[in-house]
Amino acid sequence: MSRCLTFLDDADALLSARGDKTWPRAAAFLIRLALEACLADYWSRTAPGLERCDTHAQIVCLKGYRDPGTARLAARCWAALSRACHYHGYELSPTAAELRGLHTEVRALAGRLW
Repeated sequence: MSRCLTFLDDADALLSARGDKTWPRAAAFLIRLALEACLADYWSRTAPGLERCDTHAQIVCLKGYRDPGTARLAARCWAALSRACHYHGYELSPTAAELRGLHTEVRALAGRLW
């Protein structure tokens, strides 16, 4: 859980500072790392070995271990963060409000999985 919270704290600092133009993607990567760390911590306690699977597989398996709302939250956050982390010349970077919302959702997910 500590790695998850560390990544979320670092993303929060970036969202608060917003210095150069690289912060949106950097914050998105930190939030996605936090989500991955939360899942890895959960699986290492619940079904050891599953944390070594890719994130998509972990999210699919989450449906069998947790309530549907938690599984949907993880899937929605993962999809949004994956989209935010990929650079496309024709798309805008995620906004501070979008990233703040994802940050809040991943923190809530961490609480549900802990």
